[in-house]
Amino acid sequence: MSDRNDVRADALRTLGELVAFPTVTGTPNLDLIAYAEARLGAVGADLRRTVHPSGERANLLATIGPAVDGGVVLSAHTDVVPPDADGWTDPAFAATLRDGRVYGRGTADMKGFLACAIAMAPRFASAGLRVPIQLALTYDEEVGCQGAPLLIDDLVRHGPVPAVAIVGEPTLFRIVHGHKGCYEYTTTITGVEGHGSAPAKGVNAVEWGARYVDHLLDLARSLAGAARDDDGYDPHGTTINVGTISGGTARNVVAGSCSIEWEFRPVTARDAAFVLDDLAAFEAELDAELRSRSPGASLVRTVAGEVGGLEPEGAGAAVELVRGLLDDAEVGVVPFGTEAGLFQEAGIPAVVCGPGSIDVAHRPDEYLELEQIDRCLDLLERLTERLTAPA
Repeated sequence: MSDRNDVRADALRTLGELVAFPTVTGTPNLDLIAYAEARLGAVGADLRRTVHPSGERANLLATIGPAVDGGVVLSAHTDVVPPDADGWTDPAFAATLRDGRVYGRGTADMKGFLACAIAMAPRFASAGLRVPIQLALTYDEEVGCQGAPLLIDDLVRHGPVPAVAIVGEPTLFRIVHGHKGCYEYTTTITGVEGHGSAPAKGVNAVEWGARYVDHLLDLARSLAGAARDDDGYDPHGTTINVGTISGGTARNVVAGSCSIEWEFRPVTARDAAFVLDDLAAFEAELDAELRSRSPGASLVRTVAGEVGGLEPEGAGAAVELVRGLLDDAEVGVVPFGTEAGLFQEAGIPAVVCGPGSIDVAHRPDEYLELEQIDRCLDLLERLTERLTAPA
């Protein structure tokens, strides 16, 4: 690299500017997107937005280098979880440097990776790449990866289509080639209210909700029994969790409604299909029974988010590329979800690998070690050299 100290200083400045954008999930991120467009447009990147229906949030795809297929996309979400009011030593939306760390909301998850990529953009642009490096900035990852599907669909439709995706979530540069999916739902049962002294004259939505939860627990036991002990996950196998149950108004009133918020985390697409097929049949049966009791009774499941997992591909293209950019990197799986599975579903091999630790994400005094910034810049420099070498 021509002047590593300058690039490092720029990465730190950029991280501070990115942290200062309070891009909490579900709130506007357009100021950050405009900032990234200005920085990346200045080095000649081709820029393309995909926009949330509200117009208040957007993804950005920036392509640096020739407009040909076969490059590498570096993916980072722009949203952060809300900072707790208490527990922060310094302001959450200001980058504070002390003791070899940069503190601030989003430093690890995952504006540090984005800052390094933006700081390296002039190097990408001047290197004479034979295939492009593309930066993908997405919105609302923290609530079900809502922005990434729009960007990836546009990417596949209009290109250039990358050969590999690197999602820079905090892994301390461990190469993650697999993680579970996360499917989140609210199931609402509408019954018929009545007096508690005559429960048969109403339709008790809470009782029907209990039947629904019991079926979910049966499914969970079935999946646990089929789990492989060598899948690398803790806990093993596909899991189901019922998060909240609410319904009814009083102990002497037949409950007219019940709402169940729940999720499942599949290890494989096969498990996801098994759960959804089983539930579709069970829900149709329950809904028919409810409607036979009263035309106004019903069962409806709504989707909060459906994000497929990243299924390990062994020595796939993404793993081999990133392994070649790191020294003695460990390869494994993680329990948390990312956007990598969405790239994989679109036919783009993907891994998760980036600076920082997931252990400090979503917590007060989130931080990124300066050493991790240096390692990220090293990785991106090696990637640049790899993509400028003869094919």
